Amino acid sequence: MLYAIIATDVENSLENRLNARPAHLARLEQLKTEGRLVLAGPHPAVDSNDPGPAGFSGSLVVAEFESLQAAQQWADADPYRAAGVYASVLVKPFKLVLP
Repeated sequence: MLYAIIATDVENSLENRLNARPAHLARLEQLKTEGRLVLAGPHPAVDSNDPGPAGFSGSLVVAEFESLQAAQQWADADPYRAAGVYASVLVKPFKLVLP
């Protein structure tokens, strides 16, 4: 089943985000290689694809997991959590309708 992982950043987390980004992306690449990743990306803090020093306000990952518990465990192990980037992370089932 698909699950949405919706994370909200702490304020002024850009430096921590940039430092943890390689490890974060490696985990996403693994999901992609396994054919389980639907989409992933950050939410810019301002209305721009390149928010510069404004940074990001959070992230969204939609991927296939065996269960809600497995999705939660994956989210809990995210390097952004360990780096103090995320203030909160919500994991919930997701039903793809379109495209």
